[in-house]
Amino acid sequence: MTKLLPETREKLTQVSTATLTTALFKHGFRNVFLQGPFRMNPGKNMVGEAYTLRYIPSREDLDGLASFEDRENPQRKGVEECPEGAIFVIDSRQDATAASAGGILISRLQARGCNGIVTDGGFRDAPEISSMAIPAYHTRPSAPTNLIKHHAIAINDPIACGGVGVFPGDVLVGDNEGVVCIPAHLANEIADEAVEMTLFEDFVLEMVQNGASTFGLYPPTDPETMDRFTSWRAQNKK
Repeated sequence: MTKLLPETREKLTQVSTATLTTALFKHGFRNVFLQGPFRMNPGKNMVGEAYTLRYIPSREDLDGLASFEDRENPQRKGVEECPEGAIFVIDSRQDATAASAGGILISRLQARGCNGIVTDGGFRDAPEISSMAIPAYHTRPSAPTNLIKHHAIAINDPIACGGVGVFPGDVLVGDNEGVVCIPAHLANEIADEAVEMTLFEDFVLEMVQNGASTFGLYPPTDPETMDRFTSWRAQNKK
């Protein structure tokens, strides 16, 4: 897994998923926002490289409680191997009728220094997870054990989560609105562009709050807009 540059990670903590989707759209990427997962414990941005778990439908002869005794069980092995700073991303086939994980496993990820967990299914122990420090995203609470619906089949393979293709090492950014997946090779470039876009949008918002029309301002079709932005930026030392 390619590690994010520290400066890129820092930049991505400062920008919104809305800004990131626009930056990615400019590069031709339309399907980057995970549909369904929401933040259980609002806070600062979640940023990290994707480490994936894929579920398929469970089968009665394979998915009994004894399956957890196997140290090669992909769910348990994945939790123990997810790298520090990574995001544990679970493909639950958008099925929240059984838990994708629960409080104990998510506590283990937090203790290992992982930066977050995302599923397009549901978590059990949702009240406890909501009070944890580790960012957690799911679609709704789900108390039943994963074994009744989900068979863990692979770790660190390409998956689908929330209708988005997620490859190991892709960069996930989550805020209080949702989660965006950035292709790994674009992370540095997108981070730089998103920071610049955020600054410009801060300028635009201030102008609008002071009574300016959006015409010619957003987007900046009036040639004078960028001159005003340059002056504003210098005055605010940004």
